[in-house]
Amino acid sequence: MNLTLLIMAAGIGSRYGSLKQMDRIGPSGETIMDYSIYDAIRAGFSKVVLIVRKDIEKELRELFSEKLKDKIDLDFALQELSDLPDNFPVPVERKKPWGTGHAIWTARDKITTPFAVINADDFYGYGSFENARDYLRSPEETSGNNYCNIGYKINNTLSQHGFVTRALCDMNKKGYLLKIIERKKIKRIGNDIVYMGTEGQQLLLDKSTIVSMNMWGFTPSIFDHLEFYLRQFIQEKANDPNAEFLIPTVIDSLITSGKARVKVIKSNEKWFGMTYLEDKEEVKKRLVSLIDNKVYPDPLW
Repeated sequence: MNLTLLIMAAGIGSRYGSLKQMDRIGPSGETIMDYSIYDAIRAGFSKVVLIVRKDIEKELRELFSEKLKDKIDLDFALQELSDLPDNFPVPVERKKPWGTGHAIWTARDKITTPFAVINADDFYGYGSFENARDYLRSPEETSGNNYCNIGYKINNTLSQHGFVTRALCDMNKKGYLLKIIERKKIKRIGNDIVYMGTEGQQLLLDKSTIVSMNMWGFTPSIFDHLEFYLRQFIQEKANDPNAEFLIPTVIDSLITSGKARVKVIKSNEKWFGMTYLEDKEEVKKRLVSLIDNKVYPDPLW
């Protein structure tokens, strides 16, 4: 069965201060996306689609087209403010992208197979792509509106350089997602992991808590659901210039309404990313360590 990897590469990276998805952090100038695509190829994915903005499309095409030739099919989906259901007009004050749910929806004409979704600037690890592949190739798992999330232990997802926000997965005994709970200002203090409560107090989090890092497994049926909820979002919030149509919100709505089930598959990989500019050197060190341990070649391609 053919599988597609969909990479959300249209982000702006406001906290980081530059375009993380373009940052060359590998020893031979690789981006984090390079490693994700390499892992996807090894895991058996046959196509990759990059969601991009018009202003960075040319640069990303130049970055990937030649190196991926004969390795994996490559395509691009443009996330544009004007790409809305029913040709809805874009409010004048709207400047920022509509959010991750909208980003995935913009790839609706590019994908006809089961697919995994990832962030461009996050490192997920090869094992996570294996997890996604195994789920997406299982007919009984992907029939109807059954999807998956690749979950990580929160202990494997923190930054040394500041607070992070994480989406905690509340699951039933069979491992199906009940709801996603957002926790803000999470940080490691000594041997503990804490987050800020609603009244500003610090509360403990279990180190084994599973969180979503936006690695999802979907079938093309998700696009109709996204369009349905995108219409609702536009009717209710289009005039709020900062409102975002986010995939976790859509997933929560699908689960609550009984329209879909989402299985949480626990990854043993250690996620890393660049929430803050200071994270960059740590990411470089981790990649060098993985190369030293023969997980990746250098150069990668």
